[in-house]
Amino acid sequence: MLIVFDVIFFSISNQTSEILHLRSAICHLPRTLYFCSSMKVHRELAGSLPEFRNAVVTIGTFDGVHKGHQQILAQMKEEAARINGETIIITFHPHPRKIVSSVPGDVKLLNTLSEKKLLLEKAGIDHLVVVPFDHHFANQSADEYVRDFLYKYFKPHTIIIGYDHRFGKGRTGDYHLLEDFGKELGFEVKEITEQLLNEIAVSSTRIRKAITENDIDTANAALGYPYFFEGLVIEGNQLGRTIGYPTANLHIGSEEKLIPGNGVYAVQVEILSDQNSTQQKLKGMMNIGIRPTIDGKKKVIEVNIFDFDATIYGQSLRVHVLKQLRNEIKFEGLEALKTQLGIDKLQALQIK
Repeated sequence: MLIVFDVIFFSISNQTSEILHLRSAICHLPRTLYFCSSMKVHRELAGSLPEFRNAVVTIGTFDGVHKGHQQILAQMKEEAARINGETIIITFHPHPRKIVSSVPGDVKLLNTLSEKKLLLEKAGIDHLVVVPFDHHFANQSADEYVRDFLYKYFKPHTIIIGYDHRFGKGRTGDYHLLEDFGKELGFEVKEITEQLLNEIAVSSTRIRKAITENDIDTANAALGYPYFFEGLVIEGNQLGRTIGYPTANLHIGSEEKLIPGNGVYAVQVEILSDQNSTQQKLKGMMNIGIRPTIDGKKKVIEVNIFDFDATIYGQSLRVHVLKQLRNEIKFEGLEALKTQLGIDKLQALQIK
């Protein structure tokens, strides 16, 4: 069932608050039941942000947009529906640790920015504001952060934030300072509980560790969806074709993206660009590793898409990692490898 509401509401001038409230409520129903406008993404502050309606704001990296984060998103949407407002997530790019950390290269993320956009839109968020994070922004005083950033650009009705949130130069701003400014400037501050924040921190750590250790079951359970990444299809040595398992070799554009460890995985694949684009998830299997049976030198990510023979060089794939099938091992020769790949394919086909 598809219900198209935006065209109807767009055609109504001088919308009443009752109509707006109904539309807001509709746009927070499960997305399988309706169609409404996509999440708006804003990359600049000055002169580009709209006048938000009763802005319900939270701030954070939301890396992974996992089950813990999803509780915060649900709280935001509930509050927005109550006050006929809009949900706004403020995040930062690049990741603040890349700017302020003494080891900036040591940042591995569950989501690239484009992946985060996809997940937040699916969650039903109205606006994502990506703030360029640099030393100038990091050196704002806590008062400047509230007055010249949060209040100036967002005019929040409600800020939902962790009790331990720190901001401003030297991390001198806190929840209580926000409450004081809220009384002065006219916005509410609502707390994300310590229990939920601890759950989020534990989940994020557990997910990263699980992915690194190939424990995809644990990672996916904590995420609430299959872990995924995107890569560009590049030319390989085409050896897979000679043994009946042609593969798409992937180049991962983001150095920050956390990639599972070496092994063979059951996957689902989406083709994202050009004439072969599809939103259908195609079954397949993926190898990450050095291919010890062949050369054992260069690490590769290669995906065999089942029952698929189109040429897709230069296109992008989104790979959803369902389960690890086995570790990468060295076989006695190509025939032994081919036999094992047949077993791997049968196992992958059984995984939903």
